[in-house]
Amino acid sequence: MPSFDAPAAIDAFWAARARQEWFPSAWNNKLSNDQAYAVLFGLMARRIAAGERQIGWKVGLTSKAIQQQFNVHEPVFGCILESQPSGYVFAPADLISPGFENELCLRLGKDLSGSITPDDARAAIDVVYPSLEIIETRGNLTEQLALALADNAQQKTVILGSPVGLPARPETIEARVVINGVTAATGTGDAVLGNPLNSVVWLAAKLAEFGRSLKAGEIIMSGSFTRQFPIRTGDTIKCDFSGVGTVETSMTSA
Repeated sequence: MPSFDAPAAIDAFWAARARQEWFPSAWNNKLSNDQAYAVLFGLMARRIAAGERQIGWKVGLTSKAIQQQFNVHEPVFGCILESQPSGYVFAPADLISPGFENELCLRLGKDLSGSITPDDARAAIDVVYPSLEIIETRGNLTEQLALALADNAQQKTVILGSPVGLPARPETIEARVVINGVTAATGTGDAVLGNPLNSVVWLAAKLAEFGRSLKAGEIIMSGSFTRQFPIRTGDTIKCDFSGVGTVETSMTSA
């Protein structure tokens, strides 16, 4: 990669964002993943300064199904800036080429940083939510992964069901995805890096590379139990997580 001027890159991506160019073509194939994360952090700082609030993190591309779908081979992370309650209804104009993933959302009761174990992660988790990550396909993730990371890894919002205590064996939780009354997929927690707790382990170590850490009160999206699905007008979506609960969302027809 050529020399990287982070402030200049952040300025360029911020200007592109203002004109709704989410994957600025001038930056195609010009960023490493770590450079893209530096841009992401810069953009997040500006969004927070403008009044938004970071409430947590997403870990993505954790299951083999998702990795195969997008032709990638390691997890990624992004920032969560908002959530909505189960049953939330979207209008088509609310989202850009939307989709969803079914995930556990883990809320931390204490800080975590650096190299941790799954037992450390378990001890730090306060509650878990059945959840749906709502994503937007704002560009071609498969062809330009670094631009997708700079654009917050497709993240839009998170739909949260009711919180419960962390089950003893989260890797055995089964998720059943129902779209318009028809079962579309099932998956279990071991699809997420072998255990959703491993997403927390990976994230804590990865953030430490950037001098950052996980804070009490933050939520962490574990990664999807199945592949990603599109959201179309008129869709009703429900996901049941065994031993955890149900989460729902929908999109109006107009």
